[in-house]
Amino acid sequence: MKKKKLLTGIMICVLASAAVLASGCKGSGTETSEPATSEPGYINLNPVTSEDPNDPSVANETVTFAEDDEEVPEGLKVEDCYRSELTNLWTDKTIQNQRPIAVMVDNEITALDHYGLNQADIVYELMNSTANGRVTRLMAIVKDWRNLEQFGSIRSTRPTNVILAGEYNAILVHDGGPFYIDEYIAKPYCNHLSGGFARFSNGKATEFTEYVTSDTYNNPTTGRSYDGLISRIEAAGISKEYNSYYPGVHFTFNEETTGLHDHAGDATANHIYLPHPHNHSELHYNADTREYEYREYNMDHVDPLDGNKVLSFDNVILQNTGYRIYDANGYMIYDIINENTGYYVTKGKIINIRWSKSSETALTKYYDVENGTELKLNTGKTYISLIPNDVWEDLRFE
Repeated sequence: MKKKKLLTGIMICVLASAAVLASGCKGSGTETSEPATSEPGYINLNPVTSEDPNDPSVANETVTFAEDDEEVPEGLKVEDCYRSELTNLWTDKTIQNQRPIAVMVDNEITALDHYGLNQADIVYELMNSTANGRVTRLMAIVKDWRNLEQFGSIRSTRPTNVILAGEYNAILVHDGGPFYIDEYIAKPYCNHLSGGFARFSNGKATEFTEYVTSDTYNNPTTGRSYDGLISRIEAAGISKEYNSYYPGVHFTFNEETTGLHDHAGDATANHIYLPHPHNHSELHYNADTREYEYREYNMDHVDPLDGNKVLSFDNVILQNTGYRIYDANGYMIYDIINENTGYYVTKGKIINIRWSKSSETALTKYYDVENGTELKLNTGKTYISLIPNDVWEDLRFE
């Protein structure tokens, strides 16, 4: 399939003043973008639609989508549940005040298959360094971590991830990191567990054998025993419930699922090609499930613990973000305490948004450009990627 720049059949008109929003990374230790002050470009909607009723672009023109009967967790009733602050899905009320975890997951091809990722509520994908083809790393936000059989594999964290995990008051789960993280993991808002998780005998090199388990894991090959997440959090004296550093609910949700039909500036986005050159990550809209399915390395991303079901999302948020390089090894930090442009994609449609984060401990807020109001997500899981501003224009939609 031939890729077309940005939106097929649609012209994206960018205001001349928006030129300050994207500049390439030219050297070590320099910011790649100034604070964004201009209004972002609007999508000029002149969609080319098909007469085929099975074409997703036609189906997406409906006002709202009929909801399936919403399921509550097995063995529970609606009165035993609450609407998750991360997904708006029915969730066991006993964990309503429980802090999520933020798990750093290696995204090198050697680390595949990933185990347990379908249990994540939110998945971030970020460039890990400017080296090695700008390899990305995933950070999975998981609210209900009480029954994780095998999650990962786990790798090191970066300063940006520490800050983003703090937005959810999440307990950061990782395996070390470069010394640049030291000042960040020492911040009072950061609670973390580093290394020492279960080692599975999977025939791979050591760095690809470490996984999070909720309970004690006994390796049948080596005979070694590893403490699980539950006991380790308790032993570390980390609060399992939201504490004083919890900045509040991150997202607001629509009461009914929307296909963004009411936006003059929406456009079709059935396929998303992300400018992550190492793994070539993509998101493809499945009109039957009404979700975006994640692919990388030219393969569907499947979870062996979930019947090889593809990792899928109801919401996609893409942030145009600058970054600063620390050293010649490519270690870097994103310029996330700033504001800039972005896209929100759901149900085969895309709109322009703005994002803003005022301080290290503040929430990243997303705004609908068309009406200036805070963005409302559809119920379900969310994928977020910080796209480096020097490759923002390489982002492709079809």
